Amino acid sequence: MASSSTTDRIEKRILLRSPRARVWRALTDTGEFGRWFGVELTGTFAPGARMQGRITEPGYENIVLELVVERMEPERLFSWRWHPHAVEPAVDYSSEPTTLVVFELESRPEGTLLTVVESGFDQLPPARRALAYRMNDKGWADEMAKIEKHVASTP
Repeated sequence: MASSSTTDRIEKRILLRSPRARVWRALTDTGEFGRWFGVELTGTFAPGARMQGRITEPGYENIVLELVVERMEPERLFSWRWHPHAVEPAVDYSSEPTTLVVFELESRPEGTLLTVVESGFDQLPPARRALAYRMNDKGWADEMAKIEKHVASTP
């Protein structure tokens, strides 16, 4: 897995030994996405959809993930906006700017190159910026390993 970053942008890449259609399904089917990402979502991903679900990762079960889907270009691009590292239940993050998460898929002879970029951290309140960036940088590394395992273990 490759990665790069600045203070505003996190980028992770991984070559998945699965076809694009399989990776696309893991990203955009809410049930599959929830299994590897660790969230119980209801509804269907679609541009403009507001998604909400409870985190299932140990220690974060009291957190509700909220995101708004921006774009979906089948088997190529999936993006959403959210409040990064919004893990304090007593804090209202709704007035803060969101970051943009973009998944891009590219065919390779060995499978699918998956790139995730999260950008917009420099717009966050200074008191939250560094921690949100650090936690999401680590989080995306973890998520890339989880999707790799997921697509390799399920047809």
